Amino acid sequence: METIFKIWETSRKQYLKFFDGYSLEQLNSIPKGFSNNLIWNIGHIIVAQQGLVYRLSGLPTYITDEMTDTYKNGSKPTGMTTQTEVDELKVLLMTLLEKTKDDFVKEKFNNYNEFTTSTGFHLASTKEALEFNNYHEALHLGFMMNIRKFV
Repeated sequence: METIFKIWETSRKQYLKFFDGYSLEQLNSIPKGFSNNLIWNIGHIIVAQQGLVYRLSGLPTYITDEMTDTYKNGSKPTGMTTQTEVDELKVLLMTLLEKTKDDFVKEKFNNYNEFTTSTGFHLASTKEALEFNNYHEALHLGFMMNIRKFV
């Protein structure tokens, strides 16, 4: 588990760099040929992790239903994300990592509702969900590296 959390933390630190390296306008910009933007990808990985790890474990998430609806799988940016929302996502990026690590140590993840992702990965445990989450976040980091070339 230590390696899973280490990879996840390293990934999240890469995401943090986008907050300092891009303006609010750039974070919200959807380049031609893309269906989303930098900030949507960050919101999406936060929402996805909460769903994959908490919701499928039968636990409440640490995010609002509104945030889930805004960034869930299949959604697209519907307008400009405000600076206040960007600031909230920046805080959640690392605090939810710490909450998940803490909840794992406290053995809160006792059940898991098996799930097959849209990419065909079958998840049968919280550990598998965390492993898949690292893969999922790496994909979105790659998408963001492409988007950043055009904003």
